[in-house]
Amino acid sequence: MSQKIGVYIDTGYGIGESLDIDALCKVATKEYKVALCKTDSYWSEPDKLDTIRQDIAAEELTMVVIAGPSPRQYQAEFTFDGVFTERINLREHVVWCQPPNEEDTQMLAEDYMRIGLIKASKYDDRPPFQEEVNKDILVIGGGIAGLTAASGAANAGYQVYLVEKENELGGWANKFSKVFTGNPPYDSITDSPVKEIVSEVLSNSKIKVFTGSRVFSISGAPGMFDVVVRPDGPWHDKLVKAQNEWLAAKKARESTEQAETKKEAEEPLEPAEPEVPETEFPSETVRVGAVVVTAGWRPEDAKQFANLGYGSFPDVVTSVEFEDIAAKGQITRPSDGKPAKSIAFIDCGDQDSAHPMLFQSSVSSLVALKQAQYLRQTNPDGIAYLFYENVRTPGQYEKFYQSMQDDPGMFLSKGTPERVTNGSGTLSLELKDTLLGDKMRVKVDMVVLSTGMIPVTRDSAVVNLKYRQGPFLPENPYGFTDSHFICFPYETQRTGIYTAGCVKYPMDFQSSAMDAAGAALKAIQCVELVAKGKAVHPRSGDESYPELAITRCTQCKRCTEECPFGAYDEKPDGTPLPNPTRCRRCGICMGSCPERIISFRDHSVDMIGSMIKNIDVPDEYSEKPRIICLICENDAYPAVDMAGINRLQYSPFVRFIPLRCLGNVSMVWISDALSKGIDGIMLIGCKYGDDYQCHFMKGSELAEVRMSKFTETLQRLMLGPERIRVHQLAIDEFHKIPQLIGDFVETLEESGPNPYKGF
Repeated sequence: MSQKIGVYIDTGYGIGESLDIDALCKVATKEYKVALCKTDSYWSEPDKLDTIRQDIAAEELTMVVIAGPSPRQYQAEFTFDGVFTERINLREHVVWCQPPNEEDTQMLAEDYMRIGLIKASKYDDRPPFQEEVNKDILVIGGGIAGLTAASGAANAGYQVYLVEKENELGGWANKFSKVFTGNPPYDSITDSPVKEIVSEVLSNSKIKVFTGSRVFSISGAPGMFDVVVRPDGPWHDKLVKAQNEWLAAKKARESTEQAETKKEAEEPLEPAEPEVPETEFPSETVRVGAVVVTAGWRPEDAKQFANLGYGSFPDVVTSVEFEDIAAKGQITRPSDGKPAKSIAFIDCGDQDSAHPMLFQSSVSSLVALKQAQYLRQTNPDGIAYLFYENVRTPGQYEKFYQSMQDDPGMFLSKGTPERVTNGSGTLSLELKDTLLGDKMRVKVDMVVLSTGMIPVTRDSAVVNLKYRQGPFLPENPYGFTDSHFICFPYETQRTGIYTAGCVKYPMDFQSSAMDAAGAALKAIQCVELVAKGKAVHPRSGDESYPELAITRCTQCKRCTEECPFGAYDEKPDGTPLPNPTRCRRCGICMGSCPERIISFRDHSVDMIGSMIKNIDVPDEYSEKPRIICLICENDAYPAVDMAGINRLQYSPFVRFIPLRCLGNVSMVWISDALSKGIDGIMLIGCKYGDDYQCHFMKGSELAEVRMSKFTETLQRLMLGPERIRVHQLAIDEFHKIPQLIGDFVETLEESGPNPYKGF
């Protein structure tokens, strides 16, 4: 679409004193024939914004280009109804990081003007994707997290469907004798309020409860999820078996692909589903807009603690079993019913054993301390021992820990248990690695073992998605649902499906309730944004979505397989079937497509390619190399901004081009840049891995893998691999940018100019 563009150059922030503003205006008016170009200081001020609005109306502008501060600032101010705004960063990326009034600084600013204007001219004014959506919310799991999420969403005015596999609500909270108060001075415990919460949920007219039921399947997309709910029965075991077989086949295929060359086309992986007679198991289908998964946890198998007497001595129990004992009032030994006067609580496992406690957490420390208080409250003469590897009592729970330290009947010591033996009606516990540095032996009436909290999603069919990429929520190596743990703790890799409570990681009663309230708010945010045709995190509010020129599709299936969020299903002929409301707008599918048929209205292969092609490349005699640096918008771009804010100087030969994610890098951009004479190409994206995650899960990792396979193209162009570099950069590592760029410039100087200059 032809755009009528108005350009507004900000001369504040030192821009006017550092650049030839008239020359910048000529780039806009002479080279790109914009409708108007105005210069003034601080266009974000109210009177200046009024001038822009008047120009939009008088000149019938379709596009406004603001050249000045970073686009990460003044976003609300530079939003104009019915008009798209493009931003050019002359402040952080030019005048705050380059010496003023030098030729190279001016050339940098003019190139950014060209890049911004060609991007604006390529904008495709498509309307947002909008269909009639449902705003009801499904909550899976009726424990404290599920009850809190359901109650919160219903009290906000949304219809809620609550599905619980047991015949009554409450979950594990029904078994808790006492819970932490969550109130100052944080040194006591109180009766569990779960019965009152259950009563509130059952009496809420906005909540429909399915007890003794499970979710059989979820299909569709945010705003349009179709959920099949069935009474619990043997079909669930068949479903678990079928899904495990599907998962085993998937892992076997992936293992084979790692050893062999990846095929261009593969058979789609369809989620396995058992054939269960509908008449035998009646079902109900509900449509919802978002899902909150609060399915909870199960205790880790304690059989690994055979050396500590579990399974051999009835007075060796788990912390879960001890809750049942404590709920009866006086704490008695299972072996003979006599009151327990001394109890050893073990909050550690032997990490050197064949089965270390992979799921141990701070919750186990809190539970051990709480249960020690059970003994002290019911038997003032009782003695509680707590042996630990590390006592972890985060936040205000430290107050409770301190109160237990001050209890004269409480003995705490670091120590690793070795074995438990029976003798004279008491248990003998032997420990090593104690604070005293020696081995220790204590005689007690009971031993209580802390066990890990395993999310039920590990071994139970919970969400049962009818997605091309399978029925599961993707997991991290520890079996918990996986997403960006730093920035988006509620999110999963399936848009519109949020987790809360112990399916995310081990939590105590209070933490689960608070977490569920947050998840309910995220679900509400999701349905409201989807209703407006807008994306959820991390590009919240983005109205673009992928459109496919499907007639050119070769059914390679790369988009359906590489999308981190399962946004694509497949048609029977193998062509992708987009689900726009599942899309996070990362553009990874755009980078995966060899035919370049996927585009967004403000982010396409043609748009970014044209931005690269419009960079002015001096000839080989000028000794002014040109480097393009493709950077992700989430970590790398703000890091470059921070470098400018801190006035860090780096080579003026680099041109930063922001992308939604490094995963949307198209190989054609790399080829075209090198063919044009660009001397070097650098890619900087989010860090990926366990310590820090790419905002779009695997985009940065995909970019590195793709670039590693670009050697053949470089050889065909008779260029060396040193002309391409890939880096990961955390948002706070801005100080590394001058060195990264400087090292790359030195490498390119040693290699000499790109031989394609001038062609």
